[in-house]
Amino acid sequence: MSTASASGALGRPRAALPAGAASAIIRRHSASFSLASLVLEPVARRRAHVLYAYCRRADDAIDLVAPVRAPAELDRLRRELDAVYAGAALADPVASELQQLVLEVGLPREYLDALLQGFELDAAGARYSTLVELYRYCWCVAGSVGAMMCHVLGAPNKPAIVHGVHLGMAMQLTNVCRDVAEDWSRGRLYVPTELLPGWPSTHGSALGSWPPSRDQQRDLAEAVRRLLEMAEVFYRSGDAGLPWLPWRSRVAVATARRVYSAIGQRLLAVGADVSAPRVFVPASRKLWYTARAAFDATSTRAARQVRPVVAERPVRFPEDVLAV
Repeated sequence: MSTASASGALGRPRAALPAGAASAIIRRHSASFSLASLVLEPVARRRAHVLYAYCRRADDAIDLVAPVRAPAELDRLRRELDAVYAGAALADPVASELQQLVLEVGLPREYLDALLQGFELDAAGARYSTLVELYRYCWCVAGSVGAMMCHVLGAPNKPAIVHGVHLGMAMQLTNVCRDVAEDWSRGRLYVPTELLPGWPSTHGSALGSWPPSRDQQRDLAEAVRRLLEMAEVFYRSGDAGLPWLPWRSRVAVATARRVYSAIGQRLLAVGADVSAPRVFVPASRKLWYTARAAFDATSTRAARQVRPVVAERPVRFPEDVLAV
């Protein structure tokens, strides 16, 4: 979207989110990200909340409708992005705020398109045979968000974005491991079959009533351990991107990272048992992680840069994401 067309659109009456609406959305759906965002500078916090509100709204538009309606909803969301990037006037407040965010931080459309591709995979009931296929899904639904957060937080350069993508993917891998039971109940299984020897390649005949058989639970536990090992690799890459961020952003991102990785540690503490009660991180522990993140951010030397250097092109999967 050119600056001229965007400015023209913003000169028209805009539908704005009610005060506090985006913050309410993030509080309702993600206590961990809500806590982390409190540390951000006000402008960065507003932008992060707008991005989260759009992602949540788009996810719900696909996930909460009958499967037969999902393709039409995806088409609607893509047409809406066309309007956002064309600088058109928008009646929907979430889309209008997204348009303002695009103008403010130069958000590449490629990342939003990747996000919708991930939702499309969910709507189609996609199954994953290999780790690379699962990584692609994680890139779509979470790595793309990590890339966009780099723009939101003022670090739109390629090294920072790649690390941000890896952090998002690590968090999504943690989600996959934590939510095996919930996903199973919905007829979904994200664990790739290459980690489940002897299982049907499509998972189709494997998904029955919960809980699965003892042999299946054993296989799933071993697969979860492997996925959490890979998540830690991506978490470490995410850590390497923290110096690119301003201090308060470093604290916020590090807090979210510590909370999510703690979920994986708690899963391992119960033997990666997918039939165990859903694990969570207590509020007191989250506050401790915030304090620890603040201490670490204070002792971390910021990356030396005169000004943010915008990446020449959006980061792409797999060549940029899996090359590290």
